Amino acid sequence: MQNKEKTKMYWKENLRYLAILLTIWFVVSFVFGILLVDQLNTIRIGGFKLGFWFAQQGSIYVFVILIFVYVRLMNKLDKKYGYDE
Repeated sequence: MQNKEKTKMYWKENLRYLAILLTIWFVVSFVFGILLVDQLNTIRIGGFKLGFWFAQQGSIYVFVILIFVYVRLMNKLDKKYGYDE
């Protein structure tokens, strides 16, 4: 595989990962935290309404988890294409 093709495939996979992770973040923060908050508020976890939890804390937790997932995916991708240290 040529270097130019390898780089193109690397970035294609990287952008696919980004699109998937940003979609998950959008769903959790915007859809769950804003659009579906009334429906989710009918469910209680630990005494708190689920919609409130997603709006206040859940989206932050999911964002931090997605950062770690992205780092892990990128480390694997770097090794796959030979860009690791």
